[in-house]
Amino acid sequence: VQLQASGGGLVQNGGSLRLACEASGLTFSSYNMGWFRQAPGKEREFVAAINRSGGTTRYAEDVTGRFTISRDNAKNTVYLQMSSLKPEDTAVYYCAATVFIVRVTSTTTTYNFWGQGTLVTVSS
Repeated sequence: VQLQASGGGLVQNGGSLRLACEASGLTFSSYNMGWFRQAPGKEREFVAAINRSGGTTRYAEDVTGRFTISRDNAKNTVYLQMSSLKPEDTAVYYCAATVFIVRVTSTTTTYNFWGQGTLVTVSS
């Protein structure tokens, strides 16, 4: 299984970025997907998650209204559209896949597969 994240970079305060995570080696449409992030010196934290069909999403409180998660099962890809970015959004962003499909989960330990991460830096 491979989860290849891309789209990170340097952006100014208030700017936008779209991250993408392409999955291979698994039946993508059978997995709920999530985005997490880890800032320097901090623990990895939940950002957003989406169910298999894309009909249910969940967000961390501090990104609600600014970030949007979506997926394209035909392309085996999950996206994270980030707007109104703030310096505190600076982190390495990771995508993850889980077979836990009872609900959309924010719990790190329920995710089975992880991507390598893509760095997002928001300048002030």
